[in-house]
Amino acid sequence: MSLKIKRKTLPEDHLSLAPTYNNIASVYKDMGDYSKALEFYEKSHKIDEKALPPNHPSMATSYNNIGLTYNNMGDYSKALEFYQKSHKIYEKALPPNHPNLATSYNNIGLTYNNMGDYSKTLEFYEKSHKICEKALPPNHPDLALSYNNIGLTYSNMGDYSKALEFYQKSHQICEKALPPNHPDLALSYNNIGAVYLDMGDYSSALEFFEKSHKIYEKALPPNHPDLALSYNNIGQVYNNMGDYLKTLEFCEKSHQIYEKALPPNHPSMATSYNNIGQVYNNMGDYSKALEFYEKSHKIYEKALPPNHFALAISYNNIGQVYNNMGDYSKALDYFEKGLEVTKKTFQEGSQAFASTYSWFGRVYRNLKTLPEKHPYQAITYSNVGDVHRLMGNYEKALAFHQKALNIQENVQCNPLDCALTYINLGETYREMKDYSMALVYFEKGLEIREKKLPKSHPDLAVVYHNMAKLYLATRKYSMTMKNIQQAVEIAKEKLPSTHPHLLEYKQTFEKIRKKM
Repeated sequence: MSLKIKRKTLPEDHLSLAPTYNNIASVYKDMGDYSKALEFYEKSHKIDEKALPPNHPSMATSYNNIGLTYNNMGDYSKALEFYQKSHKIYEKALPPNHPNLATSYNNIGLTYNNMGDYSKTLEFYEKSHKICEKALPPNHPDLALSYNNIGLTYSNMGDYSKALEFYQKSHQICEKALPPNHPDLALSYNNIGAVYLDMGDYSSALEFFEKSHKIYEKALPPNHPDLALSYNNIGQVYNNMGDYLKTLEFCEKSHQIYEKALPPNHPSMATSYNNIGQVYNNMGDYSKALEFYEKSHKIYEKALPPNHFALAISYNNIGQVYNNMGDYSKALDYFEKGLEVTKKTFQEGSQAFASTYSWFGRVYRNLKTLPEKHPYQAITYSNVGDVHRLMGNYEKALAFHQKALNIQENVQCNPLDCALTYINLGETYREMKDYSMALVYFEKGLEIREKKLPKSHPDLAVVYHNMAKLYLATRKYSMTMKNIQQAVEIAKEKLPSTHPHLLEYKQTFEKIRKKM
């Protein structure tokens, strides 16, 4: 019976209207229209409130659906409020090891995860996991999902070895419980690939992302959104390897699927435009980057509430392009808009609030919400150190870079992050005219980049250029020329002719040629 017929034949608050409203809400949710989904979930909930006792399990489900919608809209405090209302009913209505209680703990954990409170996330995921272990057989797919969520939390906390441990536990269950081409097995490969990506092991990341992709190609229709996400992940690996043309190829494959599978204002379309914009930004094509970032932003403005954190990221991305283009007043304007949204969305001191400050000049990142030895802490210290270098405060620069190395040399992290710290240290010593120390750190950074990156990666050109300037200062002209030629060759191959780095390398080359 359609909604129109039911409305004509039944009173407005009839109990049979509630599931119809609920189904309509679910469709709007899947379409990414969260405000309409919320409207129909609330209509369903009002009927349930009148017709059912306050501790009825259906009331818990209703609260849960509203919480899920707020979570999708980025209003995490409201999501938490409704998830907790749902949980209180489940605690009274269900036995202590009921699977629905595990799901409830899981949802609360997910919300804390989105708020950046990973210790709370882990607490609730572990509560959920204990129930799953008691209530389910050892190879049940839901147990695999539970291991997966704990793995994701450790990944967010920067404990990649623990993340890998739990992802592999999840994967072992998936291999036993599922057919070889099941989409959940693809998701498991994908998650392991994501950890390797975070660890800077790009060959392993690509291997697992490609295993995941092969399953998706067999198991899903050609325009399924999960296939688009898979293309995007492979593109991300190529992006980190500096192969921006391959990155663009995979991002565009991903986008073509989204265009066919999703409505034009779906948030995933915005993310897709954003990813393409990022590639153009990395390639130094700032006008194209701006074009795609603005397409992304228009969708976010229509699809999301005004305080959603994705809008803050979008403002910051546009600001970064204007900064790269040298339009600093516009850059500042967009950075401040991003900061305003984040202030409204998160309390100061949350990790998400801090990350806006990190974009806001790549300087500030909250040093309280992450574990002391988290790899991101090291990146922050190195960023702060480099700002001190730019300000000519070399002693402070050295102190912060050393703090970064104290983490990076003692925990498992992306070796390329460590390489960047070495290079920042080298540049600090070069500006201090301590050329022997500068050379030591440039060579350490170069060794890592040469091992980890393709021979024509733009990040290698940066080091060669730095070393050319060093050798010029010490009058070792043959080494100077060798390094600047390598920098220029890479930049000519990989960067557009108008890219600022290429122009700078050419200027240095001319300066060296005149000296010789």
